[in-house]
Amino acid sequence: MTDPCYAQKPILTKEALKEQFCRCGLSSGQTIFVHTSLSKIGFVVGGAEILIRALLEIVGEEGTLMMPSQTWKNLDPATGVHWEVSPEHWPIIRKHWPAYDKEITPAIGMGVVAEMFRKWPGAVRSDHPARSVAAVGRHAEYLTKEHDLAQIFGKGSPVDKLYELDGHILLIGVGYDKNTSLHLAETRANFPTKRFTEESSAIMIDGKRKWVTYRTQAVDDGDFIELGQHYDRAHNVTIYKVGEAEVRFLRQRQLVDWAVQWMETHRREK
Repeated sequence: MTDPCYAQKPILTKEALKEQFCRCGLSSGQTIFVHTSLSKIGFVVGGAEILIRALLEIVGEEGTLMMPSQTWKNLDPATGVHWEVSPEHWPIIRKHWPAYDKEITPAIGMGVVAEMFRKWPGAVRSDHPARSVAAVGRHAEYLTKEHDLAQIFGKGSPVDKLYELDGHILLIGVGYDKNTSLHLAETRANFPTKRFTEESSAIMIDGKRKWVTYRTQAVDDGDFIELGQHYDRAHNVTIYKVGEAEVRFLRQRQLVDWAVQWMETHRREK
């Protein structure tokens, strides 16, 4: 006798995924920044590989996919990223943490899909040692090249270049708190609580590992969920379903422009 719990789980093939994502508005030639939680979709026959294949087949040779491949453990332990280590051992981390290698260094906390995607045939990855992205397709080289240390999400960064291309954002089973493009809005908005900070990472310079400190804008995603709720209402955003996952498919430029105004209104001194 079949367990009734199993019967409730959607079983999704590549063709089923393609059909459902096309209903969300995905089509050939688009440039899309994808954020995903595979487990929220249901049972995908072939897992992360099939999800990636489905999306790549939809956008086709003229399209581009981009995903986060961040390595935020490659930051100074004083920032809290190495919470499992006592402060007395921080100097050891600073001295020995491996330099970022875009071919080898795994993505951290980005999910199984993003980790597989960064190693996909033809994938190109940006050089930022803590906030890299990976891309496949027509605009992959343009999106990932010259990712400046100080411009994590600002001018010339991959999310800024996506804006210039008038690209899209695809949120699969995740919310606005995972929407990296909102950090671009942070860099453009003027609000009194904006601040800058120094970060440090291990990188390779002339074949040698160096612990390098750079100045960049501090990120703050504490209000991204609230911002997203307001955006959904203001623009009557359709929340689609792919399998069991809630899916949003957004024009990045429209969201960023709106978010700049929202931040300038709501991010005030307390």
